[in-house]
Amino acid sequence: MTQRYSGRVALVTGAASGIGRATVLRLAHEGAHVVGCDVDTAGLEATGKLLAHDGYTATLLAADITDPAGVQRVVDALPGGDIDLLANVAGIMDHFLPVTELDDDTWEHVLAVNLTGPMRLCRAVIPAMRTNGAGAIVNVASIGGLTGSVAGSAYTAAKHGLVGLTRSLAFLYGPDGVRTNAVCPGGVNTGIGRTATVGSQWAFDRLSRSSARAVRTADPDEIAALIGWLGSPEARNVNGAVITSDGGWTA
Repeated sequence: MTQRYSGRVALVTGAASGIGRATVLRLAHEGAHVVGCDVDTAGLEATGKLLAHDGYTATLLAADITDPAGVQRVVDALPGGDIDLLANVAGIMDHFLPVTELDDDTWEHVLAVNLTGPMRLCRAVIPAMRTNGAGAIVNVASIGGLTGSVAGSAYTAAKHGLVGLTRSLAFLYGPDGVRTNAVCPGGVNTGIGRTATVGSQWAFDRLSRSSARAVRTADPDEIAALIGWLGSPEARNVNGAVITSDGGWTA
């Protein structure tokens, strides 16, 4: 179990902190050759130091997944172009802005990070997975992709879109051996809080009725553990699943 990723290649976005960092660490510990990316160079350096402390390495590079050139740079870093697991983890919040207060720049940036970037990465790696007849994609969505009551309009739309993308890929490419699943966390102790500062107090107060039902805040490694399982052969019969990990928030 501890080496179930031995000889396998994984690409992880958002590798500088939170769930992305926890996923890099977990997969490296389980034997994977990990390629991780983020725009936060200082955070990537910290991830590398944590790996080195435990005697592991990964290919960590600064890249912006909202830029097609950044996506290509990450894909080019895959050894021999091979890939077994793509974990689309990078994500940002939208300051709880409702549509009547939402500016175009926020809308476009939130969708670029949370939906368009993951789509481009999926588009880039699926051909190699189809050629190999095997591969796994895990998209980190959110319970905000299942309900409208936890975030602003841009984040909610983007995460609903990511769930839809997941199901589309699962249906279309599952027969070729490519499995695509989504993880929908509730509250997680990550650095996403920088984009979760309140931009609309009335919207935040209304959304707080939902957040009051949250039981606990998860540790990033709890989500990373689910990503690792979904990407492994143990989950070979799981395709198109949208799995909540929210402590019962949406129960």
